[in-house]
Amino acid sequence: MSLEDVKLIKLPKILDERGNLSFLEQNAQAPFEIRRVYWIYDVPGGEERGGHSYFVNEEVIVALSGSFDVVLNDGHSQQTFSLNRSYYGLYVPAGIWRQMNNFSTNSLAFILASTDFDEKDYERDFNKFREDGKYL
Repeated sequence: MSLEDVKLIKLPKILDERGNLSFLEQNAQAPFEIRRVYWIYDVPGGEERGGHSYFVNEEVIVALSGSFDVVLNDGHSQQTFSLNRSYYGLYVPAGIWRQMNNFSTNSLAFILASTDFDEKDYERDFNKFREDGKYL
């Protein structure tokens, strides 16, 4: 995989004077069947999350509240996506190193995943990630 496979997805947005509504459906906005959903919150200032890649799992990351940066690396190049709107999702395929930082106060990261949790699906060593040719 490469950074060219990463996509910023504009989610449907229904405007209403009572408040807006957005949604995300599997095999529509999320290009996979959703097997797991998790969220990251109460991140102390200066802390980072992620710092790994997946062998199989794909994700869509949404900033439901606040803002944060998602730093992606495919072993050749790096790109930072600043998420701060709840009607955008960032599709991250397997084989891309991901790190999240610059969390604003009260930010909420909502992540949809294509697989159940499996510790064996993680590569947590960046040097090994870069040396492993199947990512490139």
